[in-house]
Amino acid sequence: MIFIILIAFFSLIFLIILHELGHFLLAKKFGVKVEEFGIGLPPRLIGKKFGETLFSLNLLPFGAFVKIYGEEKHIKDHRSFSEKPFWQRASIILGGVVSFWIIAAILLSIVMSLGTIIAVSDEDNGDLINPRIQITAVAIDSPAEIAGIRPGDSVKEFKIIESVFKIQKVGEFQELIEEYKGQEIILTIERGREVFETSLTPRVFPPEGQGPIGISLARTAEKSYPWYEAPLRGIESTFYLTRAIIAGLVDVFKNLVLGRGLPPGVQLMGPVGIVTIMTQFVRLGLNYYLNFIAMLSIYLALFNLLPIPALDGGKLLFLIIEAVRKRPVEQKVEQKITTAFFILLISIIIWVTIKDIKQLF
Repeated sequence: MIFIILIAFFSLIFLIILHELGHFLLAKKFGVKVEEFGIGLPPRLIGKKFGETLFSLNLLPFGAFVKIYGEEKHIKDHRSFSEKPFWQRASIILGGVVSFWIIAAILLSIVMSLGTIIAVSDEDNGDLINPRIQITAVAIDSPAEIAGIRPGDSVKEFKIIESVFKIQKVGEFQELIEEYKGQEIILTIERGREVFETSLTPRVFPPEGQGPIGISLARTAEKSYPWYEAPLRGIESTFYLTRAIIAGLVDVFKNLVLGRGLPPGVQLMGPVGIVTIMTQFVRLGLNYYLNFIAMLSIYLALFNLLPIPALDGGKLLFLIIEAVRKRPVEQKVEQKITTAFFILLISIIIWVTIKDIKQLF
């Protein structure tokens, strides 16, 4: 268990390191001096200088950072970030964001080569490999969540009294749930190599948008692509995943603006919550895990693009304002705004982390 948690934790750290590497490489490309590339956050444990850049290992194992010359304050020097043209500074800022999409495309290309899970319809009975009814989402405090069912699980059997039904299609399962609402049922669940039974009672009057047991379902099967086709499929999958995630985020923000709260099944997660889910996907197998890491990379790319000071999108926003006004925002004003939003983000992360820890116990 400890080994699985470490895999998940260091995978998350590795994503952030690659994100910072994107900033680093673009800065070097445009001749900007990088003063430090740090793994972890200060205080510093050890550091060694290669060329003009100090590479450091720091005490707090939460991400990484790059210290770019002239980024935090205006310095008149041809090697300074602040002296470079708009498009080069924008490219350096976006380098970290783009790296997340590159990581996602590479991981999904590997998944496509090894064998990926694709959605198929109930009517598709062709040459399917390991078709299954898979749970794609579980609503908070629903009968399914209380019964220990998780996203990624597969439903193998439906039992009621002495009757056993093999589950092969989504429609069949939904009809059985509707028929036996209000009665205790037993589901046989497959999770990676583990198969177990769990009991629950479908609700007669479920909350809107959740259904009797509070899950979303998809019929899936396995499909692999030849090595020469896998990269194209990986890029295509990255594009479609990005589009789907944007649509989901728009729906979340729309609900928040209209005062409806978070949509059913959606919850905020901090590092602890993310690592917890990652450990679940490690158990499901390599393909599932790589798929999840790719999806997480896309989420991080989109999150970093938000026009919030202290994020890459916020830095880009200040650059655009500078381009429009023909002069930069006053340094003290920018620093105060960035610091305020940074404190706000850290506060939210701490609050969400405490909530995630409480859920673990």
